[in-house]
Amino acid sequence: MAIDDAITLKKMEVFLAFMTLNNMARVSESLGQSTVSVHRALHSLEEALRCPLFKHEGRNLIPLQTAYTFAEYAKRVIDECEEGVRKVRDAGGFNAPRLKMGALYSLTLRCIPQLVIGLKLRKPELDIDLTMGSNRELLQSLVDGQLDAIVIGLHEENENNGLVSVPLFYDDIFLAAPVGSPYAGNKQIDLQDFRAEKFVTLSDGFATTDDFHHCFELAGFIPNIAMRVQDIFSLINLISGGIGYSLLPGRVGEFSSRIELIPLEERYASRQQITLLLPKNRERDPNLLALAAECRMYGRRDNGKGDFL
Repeated sequence: MAIDDAITLKKMEVFLAFMTLNNMARVSESLGQSTVSVHRALHSLEEALRCPLFKHEGRNLIPLQTAYTFAEYAKRVIDECEEGVRKVRDAGGFNAPRLKMGALYSLTLRCIPQLVIGLKLRKPELDIDLTMGSNRELLQSLVDGQLDAIVIGLHEENENNGLVSVPLFYDDIFLAAPVGSPYAGNKQIDLQDFRAEKFVTLSDGFATTDDFHHCFELAGFIPNIAMRVQDIFSLINLISGGIGYSLLPGRVGEFSSRIELIPLEERYASRQQITLLLPKNRERDPNLLALAAECRMYGRRDNGKGDFL
């Protein structure tokens, strides 16, 4: 049989509250509705069921056996609906107890720890899984749904209509040299002077690798690359050990006192925009809203510090 449109979940919630509290005023207070609204909901439910649920004794409503029978099934309906909503939210990652976040290795010294601390203050119950990788790997994991949000470096505005971006800060590219190199103390670097030098760099897929190639395209020559590595820490060790020079964002200068970052001449200028990316179809997820808010606060805190927004 067709279910009458007047039988709604909201009315069943009112009905179950009355069956539990057995008092119109207490139901009104617990649900935040007027007693008139509560009475109207119960009367409307009776009419939709085409069966009496209560008898009147003065101003009181006394549940009939039909009311107790309907309450048993109404509770199942409400419980199943609540469980269904929870399962759907879990499947979609909405307001889940765990946030899967991705980031570049080079953001682990200052940016990511501050974001995580701020996010935990906003949502203490939230567990955070952090995945490190290259721009390419993290973007693919985000698109595949394996990550909920990522913080990476972009070279232009986000053009993916399926992603929402929240900029954090800009980071300029520098020449990275071992401390005490022949170029130590230079105010600016002309890449033309490095045609005979050896370089080390990250593998393809990293934002910093794209900057590396872009700068040498501006310089008009292909650098002599002695080695490629998969993480920023190995790269810093190779530079400090004298294996070769590199081009790195300013934030990595805090990782080691054994390398020196020297500004490039303006004609080779390149910079990254560190940006939070998250799926547009999940931008109202409470966990992602909290993360986005923390990223905006991070950007505002660093406003006015040179490279930062």
